[in-house]
Amino acid sequence: MAQLEKKLVRTIKVDLDKCNGCRACEIACASFHARPKYSSFNPSRSRIRVVIDERNDEWVAIRATDYTKAGCDGRRTYTINGKEYSECSFCGTVCPTRDLFKEPDSGLPLKCDMCEDESEPLCVQACPRDCLTCVETEEFVEDVKPVEAEIGMKSLIDKFGSKKVADILTRMTQGEQNN
Repeated sequence: MAQLEKKLVRTIKVDLDKCNGCRACEIACASFHARPKYSSFNPSRSRIRVVIDERNDEWVAIRATDYTKAGCDGRRTYTINGKEYSECSFCGTVCPTRDLFKEPDSGLPLKCDMCEDESEPLCVQACPRDCLTCVETEEFVEDVKPVEAEIGMKSLIDKFGSKKVADILTRMTQGEQNN
């Protein structure tokens, strides 16, 4: 069992009353995660998405969180200010039941990394209405967290099986050794 450590954890809070669905946060995030950095802005590479419900005039920025290999079974409905929403509407979990937060080329899950080296995530910096704020709190967390590569590998294993992934990895590393 992993040891719990007290760490400073950053998260993004969303003020729904201020969001007008401009999607500046999506563009900033997608641009930051382009390769090379800032070379393009494909919103499907963004780790934050604005879920738009035009009929109910609601705009909600949702950040990609953890990966799960199974979709949830909870299909509860919530009523907020007289409007009904599904549980899925506000979920940041990357799951197989929807295509939100998956890398468009590979299908691998995306996860918000809080713009790694930046003092404040770019989505927060880009928000013209200040509806996104970065909050730091002290929490007890496991000292070992899977890195982005581990999350991607787990996703590949779930999709293709461990033997196939191991065979491909062996073939690729042998190719590197020959070069």
